[in-house]
Amino acid sequence: MPRASATASPESGATGQVHPDIVHDKIARGDTDMRRKQSGMTFASFVIVMAVVGFFLFIFMKLFPMYQEFFSVKSALKGLAAEPDSAVQAPEQIKEKFFKRLYVSYSENVKPQNVRFENRGGAQVMHVDYEVRKPLIYNLDVVGKFSAEQVFGGQAAPQ
Repeated sequence: MPRASATASPESGATGQVHPDIVHDKIARGDTDMRRKQSGMTFASFVIVMAVVGFFLFIFMKLFPMYQEFFSVKSALKGLAAEPDSAVQAPEQIKEKFFKRLYVSYSENVKPQNVRFENRGGAQVMHVDYEVRKPLIYNLDVVGKFSAEQVFGGQAAPQ
């Protein structure tokens, strides 16, 4: 039976440590026998990151339709103001055209009672103030309060 040698290998010195030049030579030759520390994301941290991203995506999907409707309200108001005869029309006519535009854009939260007119400095000002309530999780709701106004027929004095 062969006996184990008590002598040090040529790569290790008398102390048993590898000389830095030998390590450099091994790396230069592509010898990857040396242990490397793994780095990266663990599965648990990946699941946590995905849960956070999913939560914010869920919130975005609940909030986006509310803001999309608000931008269609603002677009309808600007479109009405850009019509050449809007300055001389009665408020009821403007209101009817406004709701026709909202019907086309599938807006369902703005009701006739949310629209009011006021005379300010010789111009008509249309105010649209409404609230949207969407269920979020179980008994929690998201509430959005939106307000827009548009001047018809000239410059209105500021309030």
